[in-house]
Amino acid sequence: MGDKAHTQPGAAGRAQAADHPTSVRNVVLVGHSGSGKTTLVEALALTAGAVNRAGRVEDGGTVSDYDDIEHRQQRSVQLSLVPLEWDGIKINLLDTPGYADFVGELRAGLRAADAALFVVSASDGVDGSTRMVWDECAAVGMPRAIVVTHLEAARANFDEMTRVCAETFGGDDPDAVLPLYLPLHGPEGADGHAPVTGLIGLLTQKLFDYSSGEREEHEPEPDRLPLIEEARNRLIEGIIAESEDETLMDRYLGGESCDVKTLIGDLEKAVARGAFFPVLAAAPAAEDARQGLGTVELLELITGGFPTPLEHGTPPVTTIDGTPRELNPCDPDAPLVAEVVKTSSDPYVGRISLIRLFSGTLRADQTVHVSGHGLVDRGHEDHDVDERIGALSTPFGKQQRPVSHVIAGDLACVAKLGRAETGDTLSAKDDPLLMEPWEMPDPLLPLAIQAHSKPDEDKLSQGLARLVAEDPTMRLEHNQDTHQVVLWCLGEAHADVALERLRNRYGVQVDVVAHRVPLRETFGDKASGRGRHVKQSGGHGQFAICEIDVEPLPGGSGIEFVDKVVGGAVPRQFIPSVEKGVRAQAAKGVAAGHPLIDVRVTLRDGKAHSVDSSDAAFQTAGALALREAAADTRINLLEPVAEVSVLVGDDYVGPVMSDLSGRRGRVLGTEQSAGGRTLIRAEVPEIEIGRYSVDLRALSHGTARFSRRYVRHEPMPSQVAERVREEALSA
Repeated sequence: MGDKAHTQPGAAGRAQAADHPTSVRNVVLVGHSGSGKTTLVEALALTAGAVNRAGRVEDGGTVSDYDDIEHRQQRSVQLSLVPLEWDGIKINLLDTPGYADFVGELRAGLRAADAALFVVSASDGVDGSTRMVWDECAAVGMPRAIVVTHLEAARANFDEMTRVCAETFGGDDPDAVLPLYLPLHGPEGADGHAPVTGLIGLLTQKLFDYSSGEREEHEPEPDRLPLIEEARNRLIEGIIAESEDETLMDRYLGGESCDVKTLIGDLEKAVARGAFFPVLAAAPAAEDARQGLGTVELLELITGGFPTPLEHGTPPVTTIDGTPRELNPCDPDAPLVAEVVKTSSDPYVGRISLIRLFSGTLRADQTVHVSGHGLVDRGHEDHDVDERIGALSTPFGKQQRPVSHVIAGDLACVAKLGRAETGDTLSAKDDPLLMEPWEMPDPLLPLAIQAHSKPDEDKLSQGLARLVAEDPTMRLEHNQDTHQVVLWCLGEAHADVALERLRNRYGVQVDVVAHRVPLRETFGDKASGRGRHVKQSGGHGQFAICEIDVEPLPGGSGIEFVDKVVGGAVPRQFIPSVEKGVRAQAAKGVAAGHPLIDVRVTLRDGKAHSVDSSDAAFQTAGALALREAAADTRINLLEPVAEVSVLVGDDYVGPVMSDLSGRRGRVLGTEQSAGGRTLIRAEVPEIEIGRYSVDLRALSHGTARFSRRYVRHEPMPSQVAERVREEALSA
């Protein structure tokens, strides 16, 4: 690395469709917000010649805005694709959001990529969420590299950040995380800070000077070589340790010098296997510069060290009925299998689907089968439909460049797939297949909304359907108990973006209202009630009298109705009417308007009239009897209780457990987990964890995760119940 001839910047840098999987590299950029991912993508595009200066793209002789303010804001919260070309290789850069609320976009990027580039700020370090993503990549063996940015910051220290990365990402083998280059500093300025002006390659011992705005290669001054000797020896030993040539280490320890080309070849193989994780440095280009510091070196690593799609296994594939199907990995001539990794809407083009082809070849105007399954619980419907592919294109900024076809291993955009949603599978219409979906984070922050006006109400359903079709990390719920429309989101920023899209993209104004937890009511003691419904207003009247006893039952019993009428006091044909009236009133509630559960209602007596009694009259009498019984006894409010599982770093176990106790939680137990983390299980009332996803993130500095599942309803403490009743009366 470092002594190759490269394609000159210019039109060649603007990538088109690939002609073979070996000429594609799919790379996802990972890092916390502010680490410099988007700036790095722009610098790489500039160096590759995809843009003629930062933020601009040349197209047909005109210069259009590539990265205006609105587009940059969109990119900060969603996955974006920037294709470019370097040394005849098409590189698909997948820029992911750094905010934790948009981890769904990150997971989509990981699904579409074959390697990951972790972007770390020299001034900010590595955050907890980035560590967790590294662990996810390690679990599936995804090749990774690290690039240190913000070297221009006053407190930036490349050596210190490399040490932190080795400790954080290296695990048991910190020598698997080592720098390939060391930064060179220019003269100190008035502020005492010496800017980084170049790099020195540890393997080639060549100096790459970026101070002129162009990358210039020099032989280093002899007095610089001793300064890099220790780092160079560590790098060589680290590469040899991962070499497939088992004799190389013995030869090296015996004093034999290693050929640089051999070392570079072993390095690239170790990176592609996910066994070695090089650290590089990068900085954006100045306004009048053609190349940013470290961008050429990074492009070399991507094209030479990152794997091709052929080396990335295809996720499990089945037929529609679930029969496993074996496919040759990334074969352009095999049956078509592609996946929608992102869905977006354009006001002029309509729905645009970003797809990753895992098998086969996709052509414009081709009819494909669209399969979507597994997200019914998030407001999606299962679907198996045939759709015609519209225009195929590769994106760049806000532009779409048309292509005639896309082969296995590549990424592209498809226009106007009306039914396709994120996570859906595209396959041949005569051979429909289904890919196993990737793991979607569970949205745990409720956002209750209602239409602002009647015109908004008419558009709300369609707007929400489009919203969840684009974002599978959002769950749509129409709660039958509280009669609320609830969008479940990943966090406050995620919720804000959802509201903004409803308002600006779909023209729907909504009001956010307080989210209501579905409570229940039950009798605290035995009680009796008499329902008397007698009316005479000419013609047939209404006559029905019934007497009931009500007693509480254990949790989970529901409503039990018992008939103990003797002597025909209530005619047999009207006993089901009494039960129907009782159950209807129980569904409405008897105290605070919440459904009544876990009681036995016994009909013991009543009266009827030979002419005026009717089904409707006894339904009304049954409801009145239940309300009278409730008025004479104590009614308990029942609240839903969830089992919460929190996976948190050991440093935060104490604060998390204290916080759960403060939420009226009962800790059930803890168990040690891998990576210095602890799993805490607790039962917590759902009314106390409405904003837990936000609060836990703040409490653990973004390092904890939790899941929840409904367990049961149980009595609410009297002081809490009283507050709820007062709120219900004042509403």
